[in-house]
Amino acid sequence: MKQYDIIVVGTGGATIVADAAIKTGKKVAIIEKGKFGGTCLTRGCIPTKVMVTAANAVQEVKEFGKIGVNVGDATMDWDTVAKRTWHMIDKSAGIYDYYNAYDNVDVYRGAASFVSDKVMNIHLNDGSGIVEITAPTIVLGTGGYSNIPNVPGLQEAGYLSSESLFGNKFPKQPYKSLAILGAGPIGVEFAHVFDSAGTDVTIIQHNVRLVPKEDADMSEHLLNNYRERGINVILNQDTVEVRQEDGLKVVVTKDRTTGEITETKVEEILVAAGIRPATEELHLENTGIETWPKGWIKTNEFLETSVDGIYALGDVNGEPAFRHRANYEADIIAHNLYFAKNEADFRWARYDVLPKVTFSYPEIGSVGLTEAEAIKAGYNVGTGKNFYSSTAKGYAMGIDSGDVNDGFVKIVVDKDTNHILGIHVIGPQASILFQPYVNLMNSGVTPLTAINEEIASERTKRLRKKGIMRNMDPRSVITVGETMSPHPSLIEVIMWTQAYYENRW
Repeated sequence: MKQYDIIVVGTGGATIVADAAIKTGKKVAIIEKGKFGGTCLTRGCIPTKVMVTAANAVQEVKEFGKIGVNVGDATMDWDTVAKRTWHMIDKSAGIYDYYNAYDNVDVYRGAASFVSDKVMNIHLNDGSGIVEITAPTIVLGTGGYSNIPNVPGLQEAGYLSSESLFGNKFPKQPYKSLAILGAGPIGVEFAHVFDSAGTDVTIIQHNVRLVPKEDADMSEHLLNNYRERGINVILNQDTVEVRQEDGLKVVVTKDRTTGEITETKVEEILVAAGIRPATEELHLENTGIETWPKGWIKTNEFLETSVDGIYALGDVNGEPAFRHRANYEADIIAHNLYFAKNEADFRWARYDVLPKVTFSYPEIGSVGLTEAEAIKAGYNVGTGKNFYSSTAKGYAMGIDSGDVNDGFVKIVVDKDTNHILGIHVIGPQASILFQPYVNLMNSGVTPLTAINEEIASERTKRLRKKGIMRNMDPRSVITVGETMSPHPSLIEVIMWTQAYYENRW
């Protein structure tokens, strides 16, 4: 059995921990079954944003006439978009070479599974056998996969998911028609992309709102925009059947209130009904690692699992599925394991200031509580809105009051204290505009707040009892570095300053 200082399973955000271990001279094992780089690089936020950026340009050109620029109709060059998309995905090959070049790193291509708490088997992809390894520290960053609903006929008819779309089913040309099952961030982003490419898009949503985890005003504004541009949106639906007919796929849905049946005929179906954790192959039943009923690994504020020395980060632990959240968690683990001066210098996770971005058109950026969440939490809630059209820059951009594309900012405040509870932006560059509020809300003296109190190593119990604090000085580059920013967005140019200042990368 090979002995390591740390085992890192997954090559998304978890590689931040691997980098720290390598830098400090630890013996590291890295295990990856699929493409290197994690969901974000290979089938998630980065390839989709390459496509979204092209789609944005198509939509923006439609507005140019309002500001006196005539360029004609814009169309998407699908071959170029595809080439640029796959250029990013194919970068994953270089990640293996990068880590394999280190003398203190062994990189395994295969599926990891637990034999016991600190012992893992690796079933090598090339079929050459099984390797057994152990380490006192293990970091699980295996991510998640598309959740595929059990709809009669769906498997037989065939469908796309993020995995297959950015795998062997990437279309040579845009589909003539597409039904998207689900209207969370993934669903509405793909709707924007394919509509801009000329596809006849239908969104079929179980909920009564698009992006239902966002503030209700954001959902309504996005719905109005999508319907105005010709995207067919069907809300409050149960998908009851899929069948094939005359070379097309027929999605049969039932209104959850009226019972009305709707049939949507399309060339292809894209399933965007959330994600599930990639834990099946880990065989967690051979360990003391506790999970939630749907399989997510339980973690605390230090990203510890219920087994001392085993950590879980990113999509696999059930917090909102954003790469910047995984990076943030990996930074915390790396800092506490390898860089903290002492226990008083330990960092911990907080999710009340988690920035969220949906790269729809218009974009949505938010942090903190929605109005409904704040009311439910018992705050004396006040809200305010300001529209893009109220500013000189908004006018310069051709945005007029009353336009369907007149974006706005909504602030949610505790009227008793004037504290900011949430900020929600919908419109051009929302992913950048809301970041100052993320920084503000993350600043100040932050007390250690327990997450899942039952998960506690002896050290964690001690730190909770001490009631340690972390002073997030708003003028400090360290505070900037410890504040999340949405990925991938241009705000990272500013927010990643600390990493370069410290020469950590």
